Amino acid sequence: MQFTLSELWGHMGLFARLIVVVLGLMSLASLGVTLERALFFSKSKSDSIRYAQSVEKMLANGRLNDVAAKKAGDTGGYLGRVVDAGIKAYGRAEGAHGEYIVESVGRALERQAQREIQTLKRGQSVVATVSSTAPFVGLLGTVMGIVNSFQAMASSGSGGLGTVSAGIAEALITTAFGLLVAIPAVMAFNWLQTWVDARAVDLAESSNELLDTIARAVGAEHIPREVKVNPRLDVNSPTARSGEVGAE
Repeated sequence: MQFTLSELWGHMGLFARLIVVVLGLMSLASLGVTLERALFFSKSKSDSIRYAQSVEKMLANGRLNDVAAKKAGDTGGYLGRVVDAGIKAYGRAEGAHGEYIVESVGRALERQAQREIQTLKRGQSVVATVSSTAPFVGLLGTVMGIVNSFQAMASSGSGGLGTVSAGIAEALITTAFGLLVAIPAVMAFNWLQTWVDARAVDLAESSNELLDTIARAVGAEHIPREVKVNPRLDVNSPTARSGEVGAE
């Protein structure tokens, strides 16, 4: 038996072929989500950087009305939409007590930041599911292949390694396919999660800087709260995250 794709496929039974097809679909789903997220991340980060550069001097000088006039929309990225939400909350609360304005803006920033984080995490559940279940799908094919091998040995009435070696080799192939699908999916999931964690830090820092600016503008004595963003809502991720997230 040669270890080529055509030879492996030819020696597989119906159940093993079904397992390979399922693993192939899982791999395509994981790859598709990863590529789509990579493109989305690249565009969102570029839009956010351009927006930050366009409003940096305005915020530094406390020109909040000029920032409000510069609508973020779909071209401001995740950062622009969060800042825009805070500026709108500032406009709605204008004229109120300074502490209330800062508190209202803080809540608006936090809500929008959480929405942006969930948008960035879209599709990660697919990659996580593939990375955690693909080895077990392959193992199912292996178990059934070994069962078929022993059934063939029982029906032939002869034992020995030569009788079952071909069946066991076929069975182990499905495990190999499962690992080939799972390993890239685990790597992709870790990269996606790390990227989202880094952007959560960016959003939290930018939101708190905006709160500082608004507090100075309204004359608040102190900022009663900080915007905190926790992107790790999925505690059942297939891999443990180690180390600190660095900005990309």
